[in-house]
Amino acid sequence: MSSFSNLFVIICALIFLFSCSSNPFPQGERLYAYHCSNCHMPDGSGLKGLIPPLAQSDYLRQHSDQVPCIIRHGAKGEMVVNGKTYNQEMLPIPDLNHFEITNIINYIHHAWGNDLEYRTVEEVQAALENCDPIPSSE
Repeated sequence: MSSFSNLFVIICALIFLFSCSSNPFPQGERLYAYHCSNCHMPDGSGLKGLIPPLAQSDYLRQHSDQVPCIIRHGAKGEMVVNGKTYNQEMLPIPDLNHFEITNIINYIHHAWGNDLEYRTVEEVQAALENCDPIPSSE
């Protein structure tokens, strides 16, 4: 084999190795880091007693259809997650489009040991069209 062929094989192998990421949702991870990790923490553990965890969250499993609306419109009132009650308001993120929300949801659904369903852009868009904004407390 010529040195050119060897170089070609090595380059192909490197491209293959670097393209096989353990995180299939890198855009969702970046969006999560920017918009969500300050409160829910980079590892999804939440802020003890104040902000609920997303890692291994029974709430995500039981209410996955509401997650797009919660991201877009925020949440108020009591929420029970993994047997603990949280009552900290989650601010809305109205500037995210349905593609970005889908990326965040799919990242969260598959990060930190979560094994939840994959959500399509169409599913998230339909959920966003049918959710009610959180009423104002004024």
